[in-house]
Amino acid sequence: MLTGLSLTLYPSCSEVPQNKTASTAIIQPATKTETTAEKPVALNTPTIIADAATILARREVPILCYHQIRDYKPTDGKIGRPYIVPPADFAQQMQALADSGYHTILPDQLNEYLTTGKELPSKPVMLTFDDTRLDQYTAALPELNKHGFKGVFFIMTVSLGRPGYMSKEQVKELSDKGHTIGSHTWDHKNVKTYTDTDWPVQIAKPSKQLQEITGKPIEYFAYPFGLWNKEAIPHLKEHGFKGVFQLYAKRDESDPLFTIRRIIVPDWSGAGLIKTMRNTFK
Repeated sequence: MLTGLSLTLYPSCSEVPQNKTASTAIIQPATKTETTAEKPVALNTPTIIADAATILARREVPILCYHQIRDYKPTDGKIGRPYIVPPADFAQQMQALADSGYHTILPDQLNEYLTTGKELPSKPVMLTFDDTRLDQYTAALPELNKHGFKGVFFIMTVSLGRPGYMSKEQVKELSDKGHTIGSHTWDHKNVKTYTDTDWPVQIAKPSKQLQEITGKPIEYFAYPFGLWNKEAIPHLKEHGFKGVFQLYAKRDESDPLFTIRRIIVPDWSGAGLIKTMRNTFK
């Protein structure tokens, strides 16, 4: 089990951030002791929120990123093919995870593990899906249901209801059935290019819309193309996100919760997926 340790169809690329000093741990105060005539009421144990160095020292959870779950077309180019997983391969991958004893977790569980050291199920894995593609609902969801798996769906809101993309009703159904809905911006604009006028359109507006659809706060975000910069992180914190997901780059040394790593999964075999997970997340 993982326990606490002490002291896209889009191409992607990543950069290694500059090192920064880890922030100081925060200890939330315990509630006051109260007593009765019969017996004292015990103090609540303080909740220790780990600093960045402690979060980085915890073992990484494998986080998989999917885009399109469909068969290849003659028009699919060399660049786009790694972002497509045929349904038969996806089914084999999910079966391999189940047969190997993996348990899917959701971002709230990951957040608690990273910040407080709360124990996770044995062999945790997170399944994430970017871009709102309809085949995630029609092809991937039945396989998740087959194994009792839950996923994280990062929604690009400009595409809602368009041909080939999920509808608002399907997104709400996913949320109602226990999957996590996160934001993937309005129209997939690279966060590294944002000016002041982009934050309301690309971040605030999608979060508001998704909250109206699901009836739940939108607390997680995935960078388009997996690309991020340090200048974006304060803005994302201001918009209330608890965790933000990139792709392959090294996690930021002062804000690892806003640079959580994932890997894009192509048409690997089930055995190939398990091997890559074990070699990538340590």
